[in-house]
Amino acid sequence: MDFTGKVALITGGGGGIGRAAAVGFAERGAQVVVVDRDATLGQGTADILHQQGRDVRFIPADVSKSADVQNYVKATLDAYGRIDCFFNNAGIEGKTAPIMDYDEEMFDRVIAINLRGVFLGMKHVLPVMLRQGSGAVVNTASIAGLVGGPGMSAYIASKHAVIGLTKSASADVARFGLRVNAICPGPVDTRMMRSLEAQRNPEDPDAVIAANRAAIPSGRYATAEEVANLAIYLCSDLAGSITGTQMVIDGGRTGSAGSGVGLKPR
Repeated sequence: MDFTGKVALITGGGGGIGRAAAVGFAERGAQVVVVDRDATLGQGTADILHQQGRDVRFIPADVSKSADVQNYVKATLDAYGRIDCFFNNAGIEGKTAPIMDYDEEMFDRVIAINLRGVFLGMKHVLPVMLRQGSGAVVNTASIAGLVGGPGMSAYIASKHAVIGLTKSASADVARFGLRVNAICPGPVDTRMMRSLEAQRNPEDPDAVIAANRAAIPSGRYATAEEVANLAIYLCSDLAGSITGTQMVIDGGRTGSAGSGVGLKPR
């Protein structure tokens, strides 16, 4: 897991999983480019790495806009000359509502960030990797890309599509030595989960946390660092023959029969 001399480009790098990945790549020797539409959060990640003496750049961008994506790719190449690892991670949760009540503008915004942003990222990063003859892409999907659920039609649709897009992109570039995979986190202890918990039950979000934990065999949310570590592994040489797949990190939630109840610890 040594990334010395390699360049890691991370979208949604301003917080949560993206920030954890930026720190993780940098600690393993990578030069890091952080992309985020929130300049305060993105620069905050860069400042953390600067304080650690790391080589990092921050580029503000809306990943749903082709010009912004082309700009962050160009800025990365201008700074470092290559892109070895692309963590295509930016995403939003949107609002929770039954599909018949779901706001059309919000639906379009979720699809634009979560799906179009992933598509545009690969559209403009993969040619760089093809010229290099090497590179690894990790797209952030979700267990919501594997199962359904109430109130999250836009998010769930977008994450199902990210998995399909991952498989298609992998088939396009595998013969050229490039790898494309997706990760599928379950509940992660981040801002996004705080937002969803509050939307589900504004009066008592802790009750939502308790219910979620009860449905996870491990009994807890994943940490951002644990999810980031999976993305970093998939970008490493240790994962050299892994491509075109999705890897779940959810404490056993989708692997169980829907119940978090198990044997009591001895």
